[in-house]
Parts: sequence; C-alpha cells; structure tokens
Amino acid sequence: MSSRPTGPPPVLNIANVLTGIRLLLVPVFLAALLTADGLSVTWRLTAFGVFAVASITDSLDGDIARRRGLVTTFGTIADPIADKALTGSALIGLSVLGIVPWWVTVVIMGRELGVTLLRLLVLRHGVIPASRGGKAKTALQTLAIGLYLLPLTELLGASTTVDVVRWAVLAGAVVLTVVTGLDYVLRAARLRSASTT
Repeated sequence: MSSRPTGPPPVLNIANVLTGIRLLLVPVFLAALLTADGLSVTWRLTAFGVFAVASITDSLDGDIARRRGLVTTFGTIADPIADKALTGSALIGLSVLGIVPWWVTVVIMGRELGVTLLRLLVLRHGVIPASRGGKAKTALQTLAIGLYLLPLTELLGASTTVDVVRWAVLAGAVVLTVVTGLDYVLRAARLRSASTT
C-alpha cells in the first residue's frame, strides 16, 4: 500500500530545503574564494569544500523530488536559479582573480541565461526537458570549476600537467556548453513549430 500523500506536495520539503541551502551557500562560497585575493591555500580549500557540498545538493534535490513525489512549482523555478547562481558566482569569482579567462565566463553564462530565457519563451508551447548532453555539460562544468578552485599549483608546485588537464576539461566544458545551447535552440524551434501546426 502506498504511503505517498494525495494532493500537491508541501512547498517546505526536503528537496526544496536542499535547493535553499545551495542558494544560501553561494555567498559563503564567494566570500571564501575572494578572501586574501584567492592567494590563501586554506581559504581556497574552504571555497572548494563549500562548492563541493553545494554541487552535491544539486544532484540530490531533483532526484529526491522525483522519487518522493515532491516536485513543486517553487522547486522547478528555484532549482535552476540556484544552479546558475552557484556556477555563475564560481566563474565570475575565478575570472575576477585572473584564474579563468573572462571570455570563458561570458560564453558559459551567456549560454545559461539564453537557454533559461528560451525555455520561458516557449513555455506556453511545452517544456524542454534536460537532455543527456545538458547533464554532461553540467558535470563537466562542475569538474572544471572544481579543478580551478583547488590550489593545485600551491599544493603540488608549478606543473604543466596540471595546467593542461585543467584547460582540457574547461575547453571540453565550453564546447559542450555551446553545442547543447544550439541543441536547445533547435528543440525550442521544433516545439514551437509542432504546437502551431
């Protein structure tokens, strides 16, 4: 016998609490990252730890909401906002410190904001679900940001290998970001076309 409640789920539920925690961790993360101009190993490790915890809540909240029937309008809106706030603050912070080139931040954030607006514009025609490519893009972005947050040069010494690995992962994230952005544009066009015929 199912114990799942009937009627809409409450707004205050574990999935939405995790989303809220992720939003609250963004200023904590930024403060840790920018302390001592990003030169303190301790603060960089702290920033990485906060980012890692926030990223874990990102993978948990959606799964919990779907499995337990806790999908709410608030969660549907707040979850992508929390994701973009975390990713955006990390990229902007790393660019301010001169660690990640500004053009990378502009490309990634431009795509994220563009896709969000696109989804809102075609909402009356239907919902564009997250694709496998979009999930891979998010994972690669998170990995790239994590590699740049870690003070690897300070801990391991200057290393060409570290630089190459970091840049390769970041370049892969940028490519996937652009490709999946174009895919969303095509899917939105198809969705709009199908609903008007």
